[in-house]
Amino acid sequence: MVSNHGGRQLDGAPSSIRVLPEIVDAVGDRTELLLDGGVYSGQSLIKAVALGAKAVSLGRAFVWGLGAAGQEGVERALTIISDEADATMALIGERDIGGVGPESIYRDLPQDHARAP
Repeated sequence: MVSNHGGRQLDGAPSSIRVLPEIVDAVGDRTELLLDGGVYSGQSLIKAVALGAKAVSLGRAFVWGLGAAGQEGVERALTIISDEADATMALIGERDIGGVGPESIYRDLPQDHARAP
């Protein structure tokens, strides 16, 4: 789990998504990485996957939904995040989450960071 607990414990710590590519490079395919912190939208979910996260941990958006409207608010938060992820996938020209990689969010990606076909 790549997490900085939302930066609450150490001001100035880099965000989870900022260090994710470095950690992906360090661990290679020896383990699956999950990302926690800063994922509040479907777009940030897709960015995390593009940078190497196998999954993301969502929490705050659901808590906000719960506080605003109970179960319906949680369901609405999930729908919004899902719809945003779908729209982001369409905008980057991908139909399948398996096709999302660093090249999906970076143009002119250095060859050593491009994913092999």
